Amino acid sequence: MRAIQFSQYGGPEVLTLVSDAAEPTAGPGEVRIRVHATAVNPFDSKVRSGMMAAGKELTGSVMLGLEASGVVDQVGPDVTGTAVGDAVFGLGSATYAEYAVLRAWAPKPERLSFAEAAALAVGGETALRVLGLLALEPGQVLLVHGAAGGVGQAIVGLGIAAGLRVIGTASEANHDLLRELGAEPVTYGDGLVSGVGRLSHDVAGIADAAGTQMTDLLAIAGSPDRIVTIANYAARDAGVRFSGGGGDARGALQRVSELAAEGKVAVRVARAFDLTEVAAAHQLSESRRAGGKIVLTVT
Repeated sequence: MRAIQFSQYGGPEVLTLVSDAAEPTAGPGEVRIRVHATAVNPFDSKVRSGMMAAGKELTGSVMLGLEASGVVDQVGPDVTGTAVGDAVFGLGSATYAEYAVLRAWAPKPERLSFAEAAALAVGGETALRVLGLLALEPGQVLLVHGAAGGVGQAIVGLGIAAGLRVIGTASEANHDLLRELGAEPVTYGDGLVSGVGRLSHDVAGIADAAGTQMTDLLAIAGSPDRIVTIANYAARDAGVRFSGGGGDARGALQRVSELAAEGKVAVRVARAFDLTEVAAAHQLSESRRAGGKIVLTVT
């Protein structure tokens, strides 16, 4: 099958399209899909660059990708409620390929394209997990730091669907995007505390998807237990909760699918690249100027 691989750490140029990669097989509790689209996440660049290697040498080839959408073509043992031919989106590994195995999935909403659905799994699952930890009540104020990114957009959408008043930080270029999503925008960087203060002095919880300005976020929150971060490991030293996974991923994706079908949550696809353009997709991702999710179309 066609797939993207790399055999040495480095920049986007190390990514190579091969035509003879081994096809994966669905194991117990898994499904295999014929991939229509897969999303590019910041984590992919960290793996490719060697940031996650802890100094270890790379041996063999590595395939990237955490989420995808497509059509089920193989159902593993112990899987119920899903059949060959179902259109789904979900979480897996090595999804930059024609075929990929998903460990958690949900039906693709008919109103979404495969590209849009491919961009929904990581952000949607993460957003529900973070909001669950914050446990805010309808009417309370949620601040989303880094709201214009893929995960940030999902947190905004699900927060609003939960009845929260949402303030989102982003560059001024993305303020109109946040308004379209239903959030009140504020510019990050210098003046963040006063900027948020002009909108609300009663922020009940903060979802940090950017990993920056933790001192300011602590000042806004008033207490570290009001913050959950997915991007700042060091913040745990200050008592801030870090969430990097866990929980009922299949249940979360089912809920995301239902909300997306109702038009209550979506993630904007900033740009879709062909699989052959993976290096350009990674370059755009690393620029942090995409203003949404980046997708690779496969079929």
